[in-house]
Amino acid sequence: MDLGLHALGIGAGADRAVIDAVATGAERAGFATLWSGEHVVMVDRSTSRYPYSDDGQIAIPSTADWIDPLIGLSFAAAATSSIRIATGVLLLPEHNPVVVAKQAATLDRLSAGRLSLGVGIGWSREEFDALGVSFERRGARTKEYVAAMRALWRDDIATFEGEFVAFDSVRVNPKPADRSIPIVVGGNSDAALRRVAAWGDGWYGFNLAGVAEAAARIAFLGAQCAENGRDRGELRVTVALRDPQIDDAAALADLGVDELVIVEGPPEDAELAAGWVSAVAARWASALR
Repeated sequence: MDLGLHALGIGAGADRAVIDAVATGAERAGFATLWSGEHVVMVDRSTSRYPYSDDGQIAIPSTADWIDPLIGLSFAAAATSSIRIATGVLLLPEHNPVVVAKQAATLDRLSAGRLSLGVGIGWSREEFDALGVSFERRGARTKEYVAAMRALWRDDIATFEGEFVAFDSVRVNPKPADRSIPIVVGGNSDAALRRVAAWGDGWYGFNLAGVAEAAARIAFLGAQCAENGRDRGELRVTVALRDPQIDDAAALADLGVDELVIVEGPPEDAELAAGWVSAVAARWASALR
């Protein structure tokens, strides 16, 4: 099982020097992936329920710096040579999919094929309102956007006709390194896991309560894959636990988890970041195989 690190993009993790130090330190320490999430806007008083906490509130203050993940990860990619980079997650229905396809392909090409595009449908109605995008049917919009982006990555001259996006005989270059980018679907709900089984390349289960919840969600995903005629083993399963313990690693590996992501904030002082990364890696190294 691989070890990932979700530490970039927010607060201290939005600082250029810290990004460089964490990225290079994580690569040197043997982390498999650097993850970075997204919110375009935050609001001081939200009426939308955050789905990854018991109280429905996001712990990150609305005043925190939260940089664009594709731009932030481009700096991480430039500072490294082998560690994978991943959005965890990009809120795809908030964006123009043709532009995202171009941006993601550019980053994938410049990083020599190291990008995984984690996508989610979003949970904040206030954020969608600020962007002028309908909050309703965002799941259907996301599915269609993914199909459109895959066409743009695959075809030299791409045509797509859908409810939310359409284009005819267009060229979008560069192409990704392998003419495709893995699409990792975020979300822990039944609906999210149905999306994974129907059209995803992997699943990012974020802030799960523990191994028991991970096991239940993976079992549900397996059943959905069977209904869709897919082999669950073809999907890359990545999880982040709310309060991970060293002993959890073996149990997660036995469940077929491919990557355990450690979610922690780096120190504000870039000179301390490399040591911090090494300490996190050392804490978990004995638990991974």
